[in-house]
Amino acid sequence: MTESSSEGQEVPMAGARTEDGKVLIVGPDGMAVEGPPRSDNDEQDDEPRSVTELVEQPAKVMRVANMIRQLLEEVKSAPLDEASRARLRSIHEASIKELESGLAPELVEELERLSLDFTDDSTPTEAELRIAQAQLVGWLEGLFHGIQTALFAQQMAARQQLEQMRRALPGGQQLQGEEHPAFPGAPQAGNTDGPGSGGMYL
Repeated sequence: MTESSSEGQEVPMAGARTEDGKVLIVGPDGMAVEGPPRSDNDEQDDEPRSVTELVEQPAKVMRVANMIRQLLEEVKSAPLDEASRARLRSIHEASIKELESGLAPELVEELERLSLDFTDDSTPTEAELRIAQAQLVGWLEGLFHGIQTALFAQQMAARQQLEQMRRALPGGQQLQGEEHPAFPGAPQAGNTDGPGSGGMYL
């Protein structure tokens, strides 16, 4: 979803859904526009789940992704003998299985469709290993980018709700937890060097 800016360039927009079913679209100005609430009669499969809900074990997925990225660097930096290539193949296949255990079925199906399988029992070449590892790293980077975008949209939606609550308050009142701004000329918090301030007890 994009919106044309004043310079003619398309600016990406992000969206998120609140707990009550309202759709919040975050525009390029950082403000969220509220959409119609979701009806209770709507089917759950009408639209895909958020990517943050599809990663069931994010810490595990992150650890495996870092390992795969490091293995790709090793493959590119040094030549591998046949035993090393066979070992790397088994690590690659085990890494995919570990990733699938931390992902929702939707992402598991996508990963199985896109991942490069070694069909025969022969030892893969260095080029085949580099392609398989690079493909997996690219898929994981796209997944993490989607998570960051979804989290940003959720933060912007929460900020918009906070701004709406603040504007709804009577003048002069503030939300709980907000600090009152200091008056001009008033001493700042933590400044104990002024006259009349008590020093340390001797």
